[in-house]
Amino acid sequence: MITTAQKISLTVLRVFIGWHFLYEGISKLQNPNWTSSGFLKESKGLLSGFSMWIVSHQGLLQVVDFLNEWGLTAIGLGLILGLFSRVASISGVVLLLMYYFVNPPLVGLEYSTPMEGSYLVINKTLIEAAALFLLSVFPSGSIAGLDLFISKSGMTNKKVKK
Repeated sequence: MITTAQKISLTVLRVFIGWHFLYEGISKLQNPNWTSSGFLKESKGLLSGFSMWIVSHQGLLQVVDFLNEWGLTAIGLGLILGLFSRVASISGVVLLLMYYFVNPPLVGLEYSTPMEGSYLVINKTLIEAAALFLLSVFPSGSIAGLDLFISKSGMTNKKVKK
């Protein structure tokens, strides 16, 4: 059984991460010059070849930028509102892991843009992905969020009582 303190903690964590995603999405949407090109060009991680391929195709880069802006915004709204929070959490994990594997904080890799702090393997992106994974295994949207109303209306699978 989840205690009240645990429910509050999970809800606060979900809303805080949601705020971060929403703010990042909106700030990108409001900046007509924003593009993921610089971040992708810096890639030295497992996805560096994929990143360079995206950057070399302008139309594909525009699709990635669109998905990034609106994906961050939608994930953020989902987390803040507790609406489809499991889908939002898993989507956030996938997006953050892509960011991580494009530019991982590994020994010997140097980037032209300064990093915030000193990291070795584990950085704030990976920590936030782990927190979202944790949220995906707890029904925090059903504790305090719109998922509670969806589950009551029968739109989600309910356990069959024997």
